[in-house]
Amino acid sequence: MLLVTGGAGFIGSNVVAALNEAGRTDVVVCDVLGEAGKWRNLAKRQLADIVPPKELLDWLKGRRLDAVIHMGAISETTATDGDLVIETNFRLPMRLLDWCSANPTPFIYASSAATYGDGTQGFADDRSSSALKALRPMNLYGWSKHLFDLAVSERASRGEKLPPQWAGLKFFNVFGPNEYHKGTMMSVLARRFDELRAGRVVELFKSHREGIADGDQRRDFIYVDDAVRVVMWLLATPSISGIFNVGTGKARSFKDLMLAAYAALGMPANLRYVDMPLSIRDSYQYFTQSDVARLQRAGYNGGFTVLEDAVGLYVKGYLDRADRYR
Repeated sequence: MLLVTGGAGFIGSNVVAALNEAGRTDVVVCDVLGEAGKWRNLAKRQLADIVPPKELLDWLKGRRLDAVIHMGAISETTATDGDLVIETNFRLPMRLLDWCSANPTPFIYASSAATYGDGTQGFADDRSSSALKALRPMNLYGWSKHLFDLAVSERASRGEKLPPQWAGLKFFNVFGPNEYHKGTMMSVLARRFDELRAGRVVELFKSHREGIADGDQRRDFIYVDDAVRVVMWLLATPSISGIFNVGTGKARSFKDLMLAAYAALGMPANLRYVDMPLSIRDSYQYFTQSDVARLQRAGYNGGFTVLEDAVGLYVKGYLDRADRYR
């Protein structure tokens, strides 16, 4: 069997979909479905089991698995409960790492571009302890992911026991179907789509930095299919281990993102720029761009979808339909 933690979440449910489409129905999801409609992310899937996180360690006893794909986390960048975040984002994956090491099982996990902080140290996925220790995440979520990367890197540098394959994926700004339960953590495209389609004005942030135009704050937007393709490649290439950026390697603006959505609908743009809230103005990132050279050197040649094409796929295939779920 394959275990996908966070399998009812955004990236996790897309991984489960890809596994089903590849003919795997022996997929176990570990997640909390809750009351936010996350079950709809799995409504079209075939599963072997759904395990609550609090029962996972007992469920693992005596099991044999082909791989553990750990996508589960508290991913809100605004999270403030430090104890809960560390228990979920650091201590639980440490236990999974130990289990996969003791029961030789490939372990692929979600890290985050949030580990890079404000980007002053660059966005190179150098897994060495010295490089990782130079990073300064800006929020609790990023720090919790960073702690785990550090722990895995330290074990690797000391030659300590690790799973036969281990891979941390520093996802950049992933968008696509099944993100609808994420509330304010949804992509701006998903959050604004209904008002965009209705012809209402769509608001983006003004720039408060000299030399950067309104709406020209840039992110490395990556379509979820591309992110999942990296996971599937790793599953098929068990000789590859390490920490890798997962982005397109090309930063694009929020304005570009929304203009692509208008183009996909054949509508004229209707954008307005508003002041960024003071509460986030000093800590707001104006630029993120992954360095994917290490992933490509490892042998990944799956490519990445151009932003306009990715937005078109999302809008026409999901957002502009009655059924938006994959």
